[in-house]
Amino acid sequence: MSWLSRIANVFRSRSVDSDIDAELESHFEEARAAGRDPAEVSREFGSRLRAHEAVRDAMVATWLESLVADARFGWRQLLKHKAASAAAVLSLAFGIGACTAAFRLIDAMFLRPLPVADPGSLYVLTYGFIDDSGKADTAENFSYPDFRLFRAAVKGEAELVAVSYAQWMDIAYGGEETERVRRQYVSGWAFAEFGLQPALGRLFTEADDLTPGAHPYAVLSYDYWSRRFHKDPHVIGRTFRNGNDLYQIVGVAPRGFTGMETGTFTDVFVPTMMAPSVEELYRNWLLTWVRLRRGADPERVRQQLHATLLGHRRELVKAWVGVPRREIDDYVSAPVFLEPAAAGFSGTQTYYRSALMILGVLVVLVLLIACANVANLMTAQAAARGREMALRVSIGAGRARLMQLVLMESILLAAVSSVIGILFAWRAAPFVVGMLNAPGWAVRLSLPADWRVTTFAVALTFAVTLLFGLAPALRASAVKPASTLKGGDDPHSRRRLLHALVAAQVAFCFLVHFVAGLFVSTFERLANQPTGFSAARVLALETSSRTGQPTQLWYQALDHVRALPGIESAAVAGWALMSGTGWMQRVWANGHTPDENPRLWFLGVSPGWFATMKIALLDGRDFRPDDTYPRVAIVNQAFARYYFEGRSPVGRTLETQYDGYHRGTVQIVGLASDARYAEMRDAITPTVYVPFGNRTGEAAKGTNWGTFLVRTQSQDPMALASLLRREIPRARSEFQVSNVFTQEEAVRSRTVRERMLAMLSLFFATVALVLAGVGLYGVLDYAVVGRRHELGILIALGACNGDIVRRVTVEVFSMLLLGAAAGLALGLGSARYIATLLYQVKPTDAPMLALPVITILSAAILAALPPVLRAIRIDPSEMLRTE
Repeated sequence: MSWLSRIANVFRSRSVDSDIDAELESHFEEARAAGRDPAEVSREFGSRLRAHEAVRDAMVATWLESLVADARFGWRQLLKHKAASAAAVLSLAFGIGACTAAFRLIDAMFLRPLPVADPGSLYVLTYGFIDDSGKADTAENFSYPDFRLFRAAVKGEAELVAVSYAQWMDIAYGGEETERVRRQYVSGWAFAEFGLQPALGRLFTEADDLTPGAHPYAVLSYDYWSRRFHKDPHVIGRTFRNGNDLYQIVGVAPRGFTGMETGTFTDVFVPTMMAPSVEELYRNWLLTWVRLRRGADPERVRQQLHATLLGHRRELVKAWVGVPRREIDDYVSAPVFLEPAAAGFSGTQTYYRSALMILGVLVVLVLLIACANVANLMTAQAAARGREMALRVSIGAGRARLMQLVLMESILLAAVSSVIGILFAWRAAPFVVGMLNAPGWAVRLSLPADWRVTTFAVALTFAVTLLFGLAPALRASAVKPASTLKGGDDPHSRRRLLHALVAAQVAFCFLVHFVAGLFVSTFERLANQPTGFSAARVLALETSSRTGQPTQLWYQALDHVRALPGIESAAVAGWALMSGTGWMQRVWANGHTPDENPRLWFLGVSPGWFATMKIALLDGRDFRPDDTYPRVAIVNQAFARYYFEGRSPVGRTLETQYDGYHRGTVQIVGLASDARYAEMRDAITPTVYVPFGNRTGEAAKGTNWGTFLVRTQSQDPMALASLLRREIPRARSEFQVSNVFTQEEAVRSRTVRERMLAMLSLFFATVALVLAGVGLYGVLDYAVVGRRHELGILIALGACNGDIVRRVTVEVFSMLLLGAAAGLALGLGSARYIATLLYQVKPTDAPMLALPVITILSAAILAALPPVLRAIRIDPSEMLRTE
């Protein structure tokens, strides 16, 4: 009989048994029909039951049958203890779900290969530099002339592809309103090199990327085509306008390909030759992707690229004027690296790498606490079933058979928990991704439930089963029938295992609480940092025009906005403070050179901007509409402290570079109070404010972008967003509002990572505390039930309540203190690994150490209260009557 038939017969056992009985009966009937004596036939045939079992073993896969039988028995055991089983399932479900959700995030961000041909051969070229604080760092942005030299240098050993950052672009289809899309410039040969085929139309070729501005073609991503055009095949040939450029859609990229920047979904791809100022030497705007040819040596390619960059930069610096020697040396001698990029390459990966890895560790700790909880439950149940196991051994059950019986119950528990956990993970991962979003920086990740996630979930379920089920199974299989049936099994060994699991739970719980306390304190201190301006009721409207507009037209639109009802004040600037955009320049002032402070923050603002943002002007005057840069500027207090020893610099001058490497003299006309420009972590740095838009000799050219800052009378500034979106284009038809957010959102965006870490770690700490409390309750309750005869005798002999409480709790609470000490050591040891994510928080501060101890001890006392009360209320006489 085939194996498939034997396996199928396991699930039709009744029918098989009936067939076997009928077959055996037919043999007896044949013998009787032949005139043979029935007694003689029975003696010759032997035991009917034995014959039935022998035939059945030949027809049925016995190993599978035993598994099915154990599964049914295990399911009945779980249903028999509904409350305990439900607690175990929910504990494990949360742990497994959290781990699966964390894996989905980490896999999508760092592990999942790009959907291109041979992603393992992809690298990104980076170079080292010294940042303004003197620390070594790396960057990946190069100019197109750099890229062209690199490509020629390694031709034959590697192919290079230029890919820009995915950035917002304002486009309009026909007469429709302007919309924002993510645009990415790519080399014409990029799609072919990556082995991609179009879902519709065609993709770029190298001929589309030879001449600047010659081929205004666009390829849509499959995701954008589906969202925006509902997969309309007639999209090919349609056009859209971006500034003065009219692009024609020639194709749709394949499904699943959303660009090379992990964490960002690109909507529109355009050739690199369509980028403005594509040939500019100092415009570093693209990433250089390197695909090694088969057999090529990565180190040799890196050395060739390094030599090319070194020679190119030596030529460039010959034209530099006024640049510090140290900066020139660092620029020329920059090292070059090839970074593996099979899973993509982006700033999002760098920014969130540590945070997501730490969250992964936290969820693993929570899972371990849940496993310890369930292991305690399984151990207690195995002890309660000791007589049952002894009887099974007595009638011939082997050790492997007993292990299988107990492990099958664990497998059922883990399987049910996994199903619930995966459903939890399905919603949890997108929720966490949503927490990563900030104004102007929406993180998007592909989170499919494919074979990678399924394999992880199955492997995790198997590991969890071993973690909490193996120890009880080994103990159950090692039972000694004679000793157990006489009641001689050693209860202390069971208690030692339970207590060890309690210590492990407390240690992990303490570690989770300790780390959560650090992250919550970091977020609290960052969120309460003074910004130097009032963000309340301020709305930021990012606005653009197809061509550069004179500053006077921007001011006309600003006057129109100020006259609208519900507006308290308004101004226009290059961008909002703390919006993630910035402009830095070298400055010479009062004998200080850029050698000391290489670059300062600059921001173009209109008259009235300081009043709108409630930044005090401490000396001098505000800008006037006819002020231009680089003639006048306003500086902050940090600038005055650094360059003028705290004295007012009004009336003095500074020099700065503009238009490349030309220096100009700027008169300081005002002194403003300090305000944060970019980050909450950094100290407020010297900042120079210059007139918005106006440039000496360039006033007619104007600017094609700016941000209106509007302080509303309403507490909800977004209530006026729709009105302002309509009124700004009505004031000047050249302008289109492309993005709207509140200044408070911009400030909060600077602490997105810290907020996420604080919220999730606090949530995990709460869950860990509940799980540890449940585990402690279970152990104490088991101790009371298992020692009720001993405690009853002590009470009958006159033991006081304090003695009973001590006997019940002293061992468990000693394990609790041991676990807390181990958790403290683990916490202090782990602090150095998360130091870069902390802010003004010392792990050794007394509150950081005391809070987890107080929290866990309080929870432990609450968990211990019901079992202790049960112990001191034991009635010896009632117990004896029961006996």
